Amino acid sequence: MVLQSPDFRPAGYAFLIEHFNLKVIPNWHASRVAATGTTRSRIEDGLVESTYPSSYWPGDQIQDHLEFALKYDGFNPGILAAIFQVIDPIVIASWVSSRPTGRNARRAWFMFEFITGKKLPLPDVKTGNYVNLLDPDDYYTSSPGRRSPRHRIIDNQLGVPAFSPVVRRTERLREMEAMDLSQRCAKIVTAYPPELMRRALAYLYSRETKSSFQIEHIRVDSSRTEKFIFLLEHARLQDFVTEDSLLAIQNAIVDGRFKADRYRANQNYVGQTISPGRERVHYVSPIPADLPGLMSGFMDAHQTMKHGSVAAVIHAAVISYGFVFLHPFEDGNGRIHRFLIHNILSIRGAVPKGLMFPVSASMLKHPDLYDRALEAFSGPLMQNVDYDLDDLGRMTVRNDTDMLYRYIDMTPQAEALYDFVWKTVDHELLEELDFLARYDETRSAIQQIADIPDRLLDLFIRLCLQNNGRLSPTKRKAHFEALTDDEVARMETAVRDGYSQAHS
Repeated sequence: MVLQSPDFRPAGYAFLIEHFNLKVIPNWHASRVAATGTTRSRIEDGLVESTYPSSYWPGDQIQDHLEFALKYDGFNPGILAAIFQVIDPIVIASWVSSRPTGRNARRAWFMFEFITGKKLPLPDVKTGNYVNLLDPDDYYTSSPGRRSPRHRIIDNQLGVPAFSPVVRRTERLREMEAMDLSQRCAKIVTAYPPELMRRALAYLYSRETKSSFQIEHIRVDSSRTEKFIFLLEHARLQDFVTEDSLLAIQNAIVDGRFKADRYRANQNYVGQTISPGRERVHYVSPIPADLPGLMSGFMDAHQTMKHGSVAAVIHAAVISYGFVFLHPFEDGNGRIHRFLIHNILSIRGAVPKGLMFPVSASMLKHPDLYDRALEAFSGPLMQNVDYDLDDLGRMTVRNDTDMLYRYIDMTPQAEALYDFVWKTVDHELLEELDFLARYDETRSAIQQIADIPDRLLDLFIRLCLQNNGRLSPTKRKAHFEALTDDEVARMETAVRDGYSQAHS
């Protein structure tokens, strides 16, 4: 995004990416320094580009731009990992030696050893206060974090070296957190009778299952439907983020011929057949050899967030989207990804007992929002993956892609999940509860007009709702000839009165 011009010079991450010719996913913030002018910023496709006056030029050394990046561009372990693969470690060691109390030098030192597993020729820090690796005002962090006496750094990242995503505290996420989801849910629970809540829950489990399969355009049999409903009903009872549990879920929800007994051994991808022999690839998954390490880190990150007081929706976003990005199975990844949202929100207590959020129904209703959340990672990723497809559609990835999946900025996915949760609570959930409450009132009113069997009473309401509050002559003749004209008219009025506000 940084423009090349004699009047502008890239700085921070932008300078380092250009200097080392790195293949990385762009940082959310790019910097450049102008010969004249004042500090200004512009936003394009969710990326921020800031231009600073010449007095901000950090210098011409690698460490100068590392310091500038950590100060102005933010914390991006994915780009740091790429830099640490090519930089001379002595550069970092010399920088730290010259700035032994410098916060950013120590952060870079810690991250070098965190990412590479290699120890720099530096003595442990003996004095000074511990500092947070990430500023909790700017990032979602684990608390209290892990102390590193060597660097006097508190590692409060969301994950571990093998998998450590980042979520920034954007203004949008701050606003959503301030809306207080738990208070909203408490009001819903107390506003409706327990029996109505139980009936709604049974329907919502079924609807969520149907929606999750429909997102992938999958026609599902009754057996797999019941198994998925069973999983949703038990989402609050156990932590499913283990290898054995994920395998069990996959086996339960896919066609029996495609059950897995381990993580996939083949390179898979998400694509679209344009014509025979021509494939458009939308997403490339990690290579199979990288999966065991990535999945082990994924589960360790889950435990870090689970015990680190990370906001439940942020935790759910990182784990659910992280799972689908790692794509560990040949089939079922998308459905498991959506199930994990329920599992995390439930075990973290974000969903009160007796409620469930039909998030998949909201995703199905807002496919553009769902696609944007996925493409926020898949789009830039695809610019950094070199692959070949043979005549049989088999893929070979030619470059090393491990780091691209380890350190993902999941801020867009967290914002999207918050959106879906709020849309679900304020629309999908409330609309269903309101519908059932009106149904009960309408049913009671009709029973005062005519004593008819429950099956016919339910059918009458359904047929009227399908026909703008009136029973068609054909349907009346087929099912309700025993009723008088007056009874039918009064029953139709009861249906219209019962649902008039819902349709207004």
